[in-house]
Amino acid sequence: MGECRNLGVRVSASSVRRILRRHRIGPALRRGGPTWAQFLRAQAGGLLACDFFTVETVGLTRLYVLFVVEVERRRVHLAGITAHPTGAWVTQQARNLLMDLDDRVDRFRYLIRDRDAKFSNAFDAVFESAGVEVVRTPPRAPQANAFAERWVRTVRSDCLDWTLIWNEQQLHHVLTEYLRHYNTVRPHRALDLQPPLPARTLTAVGPAGTPAAVKRVDILGGLIHEYRRAA
Repeated sequence: MGECRNLGVRVSASSVRRILRRHRIGPALRRGGPTWAQFLRAQAGGLLACDFFTVETVGLTRLYVLFVVEVERRRVHLAGITAHPTGAWVTQQARNLLMDLDDRVDRFRYLIRDRDAKFSNAFDAVFESAGVEVVRTPPRAPQANAFAERWVRTVRSDCLDWTLIWNEQQLHHVLTEYLRHYNTVRPHRALDLQPPLPARTLTAVGPAGTPAAVKRVDILGGLIHEYRRAA
């Protein structure tokens, strides 16, 4: 159509479609780089993903939980909990997270977030100042932030759906204990059944070749069980 227009000839879209069908010419191949899934796989080692989820307390107070996932190892950081997630609060949690990452922040190139208004320009600037480019997901496309969404489902089904939350302090305690379990003990299929931060492997054999005893450790009042080799 562009060549025809340069010659002063106007051709309608329906005419172009009819000619292409007559000669059995399909649509042009996709241009513009990899798909979103291919981008995530290729950049996993340098990806962070963040999001919010909400928790209702017994007193019907809504608490907002901000978290960040290191995509390659699935390690999750609890960035903050508040009942009033203002732009200034969210920006401060971003600063705190970068301080916690310290010299590891250089490993990350991108941060994936949705278009929630709580993520302000100041929030983006904190990461960009550390060399991390902020990538916003398309509107109404939660699957574009699949790693963060999947963790929300996990923490709910493993923990929060079975726990009464009274206040912000209790929620912080519950999530901190759950994240210790999630990051250091809970196996992940994507990591060959290893946790994000694998501990040293203990021998399965005790003195004189006898099998080492296994003990169960109850977490969060017995909601979650961990199994360890006895000393």
